[in-house]
Amino acid sequence: MRDRSIDELLAGYNPDTPLTEACTPPSAWYRDQDFANEETRRVFAGGWQMIARREQLQNHGDYITAEIAGEPVIVVRDGELRAFYNVCRHHAARVVDSDAGSTRALHCPYHGWTYSLDGSLRSAPNFSAADDFDMAEHGLRPVRVAQWERWVFVCLDDQASDLPGWLGSLNTRLEPLCLDRLEFHQRVSYEINCNWKVYVDNYLDGGYHVPFLHRELDSTLDSSRYLVETADRYCLQSCPTSNAVSPAASVRGGDMALYYWLFPNLMINWYEGLMDVNLVLPNGVGRCVVHFDYYFSGQSDAFKKDSMAVAHRVQLEDMAICESVQKGLASRSYDVGRLSPAKEAGEQFFHRLLHGSLSSRA
Repeated sequence: MRDRSIDELLAGYNPDTPLTEACTPPSAWYRDQDFANEETRRVFAGGWQMIARREQLQNHGDYITAEIAGEPVIVVRDGELRAFYNVCRHHAARVVDSDAGSTRALHCPYHGWTYSLDGSLRSAPNFSAADDFDMAEHGLRPVRVAQWERWVFVCLDDQASDLPGWLGSLNTRLEPLCLDRLEFHQRVSYEINCNWKVYVDNYLDGGYHVPFLHRELDSTLDSSRYLVETADRYCLQSCPTSNAVSPAASVRGGDMALYYWLFPNLMINWYEGLMDVNLVLPNGVGRCVVHFDYYFSGQSDAFKKDSMAVAHRVQLEDMAICESVQKGLASRSYDVGRLSPAKEAGEQFFHRLLHGSLSSRA
């Protein structure tokens, strides 16, 4: 559907409406291709995106590749972390095709152009006779890169704030959790037939859906004490754990569950002794991919298996409801829905940040 301009779609949402009167954005935000294109340009290319785990880039020559907002990017360890567009300056081929590895130099497979790990062009075969060809002017184009806690981030926008500025008070908020005590265990990925924002909305509804959709998870939480806090570009949902005895409770330790979300698409779910990190990536207007990275602190293999099984069951429930919502968003009977003042402050916060990012587009 492309019957309304981006400005009209943005005008259909008022970010200044108080939560007691607030509604969701128009359904077209979740279905319009031009709107999705603008999100790619302004939201995903305009801010910091988590691209790797710190341990993937520990040693000299370690690298990872990924796509950020449709752009191929490579991050490599060369003493310091460096990031570049993974695009050869000769004929635009990807310089490195593999997802991760270790190397002494970056070799383009097309015509053999070779770059040092600092991005400078080291050799360009058959260019000795080229006039006005300066090797120093043909290095890989750099991308901003920075590290926070267990993760590496990149930013395609040279005008955006630095990573500490982007994180705001979240930059130090996780320090008491001592995340370095946790070890990465496994990544599990899910493809979901819904717009990426549907998944984020579901995550940020203040536990509203948990008693109805996630009975097993609900047994581990004291939902009556669920809290939602928003600041800078992040939301923290926190809830004390219950004293219930259940399979889920046995693998959800500690006295408190903490659910952090960083605009636009990063989620950090923490229980004492374990964490899973979710990265939500658009894969078209009506599809997204969610990566789950699991971390533990020395528990047994059986514990890890059981914990991931609980998370998988919750994820299947979330996938089913998110796909149901995506279908409902296309109904002629629906355009916007009211938000719960008691529960959905996090959702409104997300919508306001998104509206602000898109309204300031250049």
